[in-house]
Amino acid sequence: MATTVKVREKYQVTIPENVRGQVPLRVGERVEVEAREGEIVIRPVLEVPRGQAWFWGQEWQEQIAQSIKDIEKGKVRVFKSLKEAKKLFGD
Repeated sequence: MATTVKVREKYQVTIPENVRGQVPLRVGERVEVEAREGEIVIRPVLEVPRGQAWFWGQEWQEQIAQSIKDIEKGKVRVFKSLKEAKKLFGD
């Protein structure tokens, strides 16, 4: 259900409570604002610390997805020790 709000000074708007209840957003978090076909779209943004950005890159996420598929198909072997792995694969 749409709710009407008033545009205030500096073009600020308050996100109504019924909308906030449907979207996980906290005070101080950032949002992305985009003009799209005559509408204003506001989306929450997940900020990632710079030191963790590599994990969220497309290449790394594709590798993680492939690893999960391999685990589900039983293509992964867990070794009890490094010594056990070296026996199979050598030094």
